[in-house]
Amino acid sequence: MPSTEMDNIVSDFSRFYILTILYEGSCHGYSIISKFRKRIGKEISPSLVYPFLRQLEQKGFVEQYSKPVGAKKKKVFELTKEGKELCKQLFKRYSALVSVAIEPSLEICAHCGCKVFEGGHKERIRGKEMNFCCIHCAQSYKVEQGTT
Repeated sequence: MPSTEMDNIVSDFSRFYILTILYEGSCHGYSIISKFRKRIGKEISPSLVYPFLRQLEQKGFVEQYSKPVGAKKKKVFELTKEGKELCKQLFKRYSALVSVAIEPSLEICAHCGCKVFEGGHKERIRGKEMNFCCIHCAQSYKVEQGTT
């Protein structure tokens, strides 16, 4: 897909996030709005969501079907194979941006060098607090350093 077409489809973060929600699985419009509000903490207008879903459908990235939800039938939207491929391309495109944004939050394991976003294991060794990805790396580090 040409880059300009991709730019036109996803012209802002809200549309990108709608695609992310659909990539997780099929949803009806209200569910998309609710997930957006819950995760982002901001309202999103139905006047943005539904025209964007129609645009995706016209381009062959989304299909809709009716599904019983309680006593009503709801229009459920699902990414097509092409829509999933579009999302994968977008995720690759923006992964470098996300990496730059989370880099300051990463801890480096003192033993294996892997980057840990959250969790991990901390130990004080020879008076210095050190970061490890897991208790096993901490133990291996201590053995190699002769501090066990």
